[in-house]
Formats: sequence, C-alpha cells, structure tokens
Amino acid sequence: MSENWVKVYTTSDAFAAEVLKQGLTEAGIPAVTINKQLSAYNIGEINVLVNKVDFDKAIEYIVENEIE
Repeated sequence: MSENWVKVYTTSDAFAAEVLKQGLTEAGIPAVTINKQLSAYNIGEINVLVNKVDFDKAIEYIVENEIE
C-alpha cells in the first residue's frame, strides 16, 4: 500500500467498515479497507484508509454522520 494512504477508522465489524467505505466513496472521497482479521475467528481489526489529501474531509464525514 502506498504511503499516501492514512487510516481514518478502525473496527472489528466488517459490515460497518464496508458501509463507511461506500459512504466515503459516494461523497467523492476514495477509500479502501484493509482486513487484518483472522478469518476463522473474526479476531482482529479492519482499517478504513483514505488518501492523505482527503483525510480532513473523511474525518468531517465521519463526524457529520455520527459514526463511532
């Protein structure tokens, strides 16, 4: 992964991460998810990343939509 991507959200819920990624994308903020869970046990975390230049917009989106 390029050094231009930064983490804006971490969760253990794959569905929540995907919903956030889609919401960011629809808002014009390219986003990707990195799943670091052990697939057999769903232990670990999933990170949502955005480009460095979009970091402030992504945080604003998360706050506005009350995503925890």
